Amino acid sequence: MDQLSRAECWEKFYAYKTSLACPKRFAEELRDFIDRRAYLPVCEAIARGERFPLPEKSVISKTSSQKKRVVYCYPRPENTVLKLLTWLLLRRYDGLFAKNLYSFRPGRAAKDAVLRLRALPGVGEMYAYKADVSDYFNSIPLQPLTAALRQELAEDPRLCAFLCALLEEPEALENGRPVTEPKGIMAGTPLSAFYANLYLRELDGRFAALGVPYSRYSDDIIVLAPSEEETRAHADFIRAYLAAKGLALNPEKEAFTAPGEGWIYLGFRYREGVTDLAPASLTKMKQKMRRKTRALERWRARNGLEREKAAAAFIRVFNRKLFENPADNELTWAYWFFPVLTTADSLREIDRYAQDCLRYLLSGVRTKARYNVRYGDLKRLGWRSLVHEYYAFRERGGEDCEKE
Repeated sequence: MDQLSRAECWEKFYAYKTSLACPKRFAEELRDFIDRRAYLPVCEAIARGERFPLPEKSVISKTSSQKKRVVYCYPRPENTVLKLLTWLLLRRYDGLFAKNLYSFRPGRAAKDAVLRLRALPGVGEMYAYKADVSDYFNSIPLQPLTAALRQELAEDPRLCAFLCALLEEPEALENGRPVTEPKGIMAGTPLSAFYANLYLRELDGRFAALGVPYSRYSDDIIVLAPSEEETRAHADFIRAYLAAKGLALNPEKEAFTAPGEGWIYLGFRYREGVTDLAPASLTKMKQKMRRKTRALERWRARNGLEREKAAAAFIRVFNRKLFENPADNELTWAYWFFPVLTTADSLREIDRYAQDCLRYLLSGVRTKARYNVRYGDLKRLGWRSLVHEYYAFRERGGEDCEKE
């Protein structure tokens, strides 16, 4: 807790953040926050034991789904201080977690989980069970989580008291007005990353102790075994353990696969030695492109703009989404996928779909006449081929996406 008000700690945090592919705007805002020492009023209020500001609740639509997701966000100064606290927590207490946990950990990423699993001897002959905890962040029961915090953070009572006070705060703001409701670990807030790792650490530890091929990334779990009977026994244990922890699985995302069928995990599909995008990952990207195409065509028509403006806007949006970091706490799409893929098949399909979207925006037709728009016209506007970028990444040895 003392480190939160130390300038040198903020400088280390800034150096870490800017060592990643973080957006220029975020880096500038963080630099200004540090230079103005805007963290000091927040730290002083914490030291005085003042009530922390309430988080604002928002309900957002999940991409490519009608489902809603509840997220929370503290005011910017407090949220920035909590980002530093989370950064410190995840490093100070990383030793609590088993090696088979890959979410929100220094020096680990989703790609490492998939790389480890596919490198297992005889992985092609194994059965797999994939599961997803339903609404994990917002359904974690409060009492067992705070009990775990008090046990694991006993050496730092000030920190433990502060974290428990945030979790036990019964209110949040909704449309600017206080509401009382269960909030779980408050998805969207920085500290939720640490809580998500901590709450199921005993499950991770059990499989690590048994030497069972298992991996967890937050709410995504996969376990492999040499027989169907063992796999189903592991699945039964996971279901029972989660039920005892007050959690449930999403039945739509449970899957058993046999040898030769491969498995899907964290947006990837592994099958017979080949790693490609999972079908859902491919579909989501194409859906995003289709929605953006429709929105840009309406925007162009409404404002009487030239077609090139709509196409150029499409390219800017997806170059940023695919190759640049959209926010300080997100991974660029290429960073997530390129280091693990062993084929460009799905990337080639996305490229073709993007070209179709652009040709429609430039020509206004979906007939064969759209091919009057040449590939060179797309390149001139700044379009970047995923396949080309993937092979360029491979030729460079992956250094651009290997920074942690």
